[in-house]
Amino acid sequence: MMIHAYDDIYLSDAQKILGHAVDFALMSLNIEPDVFGSAFAVSHVSSQFAMGNPVYVAGMNGCELAREVLTRVNIHFDDTEDAMYLDKSPEYWAGWALAFYQWYSSRSFIEILKTVPLSEIISMYPVFHEMDIMQFADRMDEIFKEKYPFTRLKYKRLNCNLSQSELARNSGVALRQIQLFEQRQRNINNASAITLLKLSRTLSCRMEDLIEFQVAQ
Repeated sequence: MMIHAYDDIYLSDAQKILGHAVDFALMSLNIEPDVFGSAFAVSHVSSQFAMGNPVYVAGMNGCELAREVLTRVNIHFDDTEDAMYLDKSPEYWAGWALAFYQWYSSRSFIEILKTVPLSEIISMYPVFHEMDIMQFADRMDEIFKEKYPFTRLKYKRLNCNLSQSELARNSGVALRQIQLFEQRQRNINNASAITLLKLSRTLSCRMEDLIEFQVAQ
C-alpha cells in the first residue's frame, strides 16, 4: 500500500488551494505558467505543502499561497484583490491535478515540475479534466517512464560518477544486489532499511529518493 505524506482528509483542501493559487498567479497576477511553476517548485512553500504542513494545505487560501511563493523567490508582481471563481479554469485544474499527483506519487514538486512543466500540465486539460483523476496520474507516470527509463538508483549512481562495483565497494551493498535493483529484477522498494541507508549515504541522497514509484513488471 502506498504511504502518503499526509492524510487524505486534507487532500481535497490542498487541491483546491493549489488550484486557486495557480489560477490567481496566472490569470490575476499575469505570471507566466512556467515562471510560477518553477518559483513554486524551488520555494520552501512547495516542500512544506508536500509534507502536508497545515499552514499551507489548510491554513491559507490559494491567493495567499501564490503571493507567498512569489514573495519568497523575489518575483515582482502587481498585487490585486483575491479572486477565486466558481467556474474552474484550465489553470485551476492544473494546480488541482498537480496537488493530487504529488500526494499520490510522493514525488517532490521540483521533480514533477522539472519533468512535466506547469504549462504542459495546463495543456492536458482538454483531454483529462472530465476523466477520473487517476487517468491523469497514470499519464504522468507514463511521462516519467518515457523520460527516465532507468531506475532512480541508476540515475543517482551515474550522477555520482560511480560504477556498480564502486558503489558496491563504497556502500557495502553486494554488487549482485545492486545489479538486480538496476535491472528491476529485484524490487528496491522491498529492500531493508539498512540497505537503503547504505546506498543513500554513499549517493548523498535521501533513502526515499531511491524508491521506485511504479516498478516495471
